[in-house]
Amino acid sequence: MKKLFAFFAVTGMLMFGAASTILAQEESVDSPDTTVVETDTTVVDSPVVAATEVEVEMTLHKQLKTKFIEGGAEFMGVILLVLILGLALSIERIIYLSLATTNTDKLLKKIQDAMNEGGVEAAKEVCRNTRGPVASIFYQGLLRADEGIEIVEKSVVTYGSVQMGQLESGLTWIALFIAIAPMFGFMGTVIGMIEAFDAIQIAGDISPSLVAGGIKVALITTVFGLIVAIILQVFYNYIVSKVDKLVNTMEDTSITLIDILMKYNLKK
Repeated sequence: MKKLFAFFAVTGMLMFGAASTILAQEESVDSPDTTVVETDTTVVDSPVVAATEVEVEMTLHKQLKTKFIEGGAEFMGVILLVLILGLALSIERIIYLSLATTNTDKLLKKIQDAMNEGGVEAAKEVCRNTRGPVASIFYQGLLRADEGIEIVEKSVVTYGSVQMGQLESGLTWIALFIAIAPMFGFMGTVIGMIEAFDAIQIAGDISPSLVAGGIKVALITTVFGLIVAIILQVFYNYIVSKVDKLVNTMEDTSITLIDILMKYNLKK
């Protein structure tokens, strides 16, 4: 439930930000161009300053917004939705994995000290009070400490697989968004090319400006689809690397826990 709430919260923030950006762009397009009038009245004697101001205004952010509007609302809106959902899932996974990371060396020392002082029950209490998948695996192993080392090993391996599945939750959806973002872009390009050829057919003549404009608008969807896929791929690889690191940590520390239990049983 907490993960679902976090996902919807992040999605809502991203969609609110995207909507604000689009509304701001629409307002800037619909509003009268007062800045041009001011420039015309103040930069009569200084054309170099006017050119500099125009170059500053045409930032990358504004260019992207302009191209986004030129690409059309149908496919560009779908690509934007894919980006928002993919980023929401990625951010939720990063937060979850960050919270799941624990100091295993410190945890193992606490467990060993607790077992030396209060036995297995004290060690289980330490695991209950520690957050993360490693502590959960340790707790499942300690629950069966009196059933033998083999049972403890099976319990640790089985519950470790469960925890690994929870760590990898949502990765398939991110991979799906990475795959479909360029597909939507290519679909928009194909449909745009068809519309361009329809315009040529209606005009009855091949006009360079007509063809170039139609092809340019058609290719914008592909560019944005590829940009979305690249952004989500970076997040995906980062999340996979964190999952692999956590899985390796769980495997190494589980071996250490088995050794601690064996030494404890020998002392008894």
